[in-house]
Amino acid sequence: MGGWVGALEALDMSRKRILIVGNMGYVGPVLCRHLRACWPEAELIGVDAAWFAHCLATKELPERVLDQQWFLDARDLTLEQLRGVTALIYLAAVSNDPMGASFEDITLAINRDAAARLAALARRARVRHFVYASSCSVYGFAEDGHPRTETDALDPLTAYARSKVETEQILAGSDDGQMVTTCLRFATACGRSPRLRLDLVLNDFVAAAITSGEIQVLSDGSPWRPLIDVADMARALAWAVERPIENGGSMLIVNAGSDCWNYQVRDLAQAVASHTQSHVSINQAAPPDQRSYRVDFSRFRDLAPDHQPRVDLSTSVAGLIDQVSTMNLSQDCFRSSRYVRLNVLRESVAEGRMSTALRWST
Repeated sequence: MGGWVGALEALDMSRKRILIVGNMGYVGPVLCRHLRACWPEAELIGVDAAWFAHCLATKELPERVLDQQWFLDARDLTLEQLRGVTALIYLAAVSNDPMGASFEDITLAINRDAAARLAALARRARVRHFVYASSCSVYGFAEDGHPRTETDALDPLTAYARSKVETEQILAGSDDGQMVTTCLRFATACGRSPRLRLDLVLNDFVAAAITSGEIQVLSDGSPWRPLIDVADMARALAWAVERPIENGGSMLIVNAGSDCWNYQVRDLAQAVASHTQSHVSINQAAPPDQRSYRVDFSRFRDLAPDHQPRVDLSTSVAGLIDQVSTMNLSQDCFRSSRYVRLNVLRESVAEGRMSTALRWST
């Protein structure tokens, strides 16, 4: 451990000042609650443009655990605002393939350009840790079925996946050995959250089962997906916030998830059906889904043995069932609701509240 990073690591944990950029989405509320539990005396600051602030699935306002909430676009943060910050967690994103297809330029502007710019500013401000939420979707189509490791070839098939690959490359290319940078290639998120999303595979299956009694798998069900509960994403992010430089180096790209959470889509549907007595319909005539990959999480297991995923599939499904059952959704409304994030962006743009650059209209 050397330079100013080593000196700062000796500071008392209570002096942590953590900036969570993109805290008002799906992952952020769960993460902030976990960070507060880990470090009760830390200063936690949320930064968010509030695109999805109203997409609450609970009466409880999750930002209450924060010391400050800045309503600010990630693209607009300044160097001065980063001074005194010990860790910056970058969650801000146009966060899935359908949104990326509709807003491709903005996906790159937020997921890649704003993240790279903030990392450069963070380095100048002497932020100790920069944590970037990347994605296992960078592996694309792994036809041979071999679980992908961090050194395997990448095959990003969408704007969202490309934005993650290119950000990792920029961060690695600018590493100077001082700031500790961690890119967590997360498995597909799932599980309950105060700002629930129903445009994620497992969450969608649960909502369909609850509202209609039928789970429709649009593919032939064979594609592989690694999953991770959002609570376990929070544990991984907390690990990255204090990762010592000698544990993985100043620049680390690592798959974040668990080997036992590699599932085929049809198995996820059957798991939900077994909890809800629902019927599963699989489209055997569908063309092959090119997004299919298994992932090897052994490096994460070696580096972060005390921060491994704890939530199993059954527990995640049960939690979703409990939450969705209280939301008074119908079969017709849940896919057109605010819990599908693309709906929110399209509506905000169509009604003139937001520009096509996804900035609030003045």
